[in-house]
Amino acid sequence: MRRVLVAIGVAAAFGASDQYLGSLAAHPSATAVSLLSAPWLLVAFAAGWTQPTPRRAMVFGVVSTIAALGGYLLMTLSPVEGAHFGVGAVRGLLFSQSVLIVGAFVTGPLFGWLGNRWRTDRWRIGALALAGAVCLEPLAHAAVGSAIRSSGVWAGEIAAGLLMTIYVLSETGLGLRRRTSRPG
Repeated sequence: MRRVLVAIGVAAAFGASDQYLGSLAAHPSATAVSLLSAPWLLVAFAAGWTQPTPRRAMVFGVVSTIAALGGYLLMTLSPVEGAHFGVGAVRGLLFSQSVLIVGAFVTGPLFGWLGNRWRTDRWRIGALALAGAVCLEPLAHAAVGSAIRSSGVWAGEIAAGLLMTIYVLSETGLGLRRRTSRPG
């Protein structure tokens, strides 16, 4: 139980940190990092990876994602951000972030399950889906007209996705397993 609480705390700290980075207008690269979506998938994937069963991984994936969103929302409404906490502010924030909250109930269990599959049998499809999301996010942003403005962040995310892909393929033998010949 202690490990679960620590993991939830780490997820909440991730969300709060993400929001804080977004408030650093004097540092455009920090703001660009805070606008990335793929790292949020890693929260659920890592949470699922820690769990021994698929069901627990899915539950913990969504719980961790919601904890990260909770940290994000609390930081948004905190004095650190210059906000005034109140019922109206909470209602407005929840309404404005409703798409993200609903999305957490889809991506949390899915990537939690994929993390568990990676843990239990090194199922590369899920890990490659995560790597692909990281690698292709800058292109997706550009395609919808919200290009990442920091070339370092853009390149860094693509590089991170490619490194993840290389790691997954090397861990799973590139799918080129040698066939052993059977004596006839």
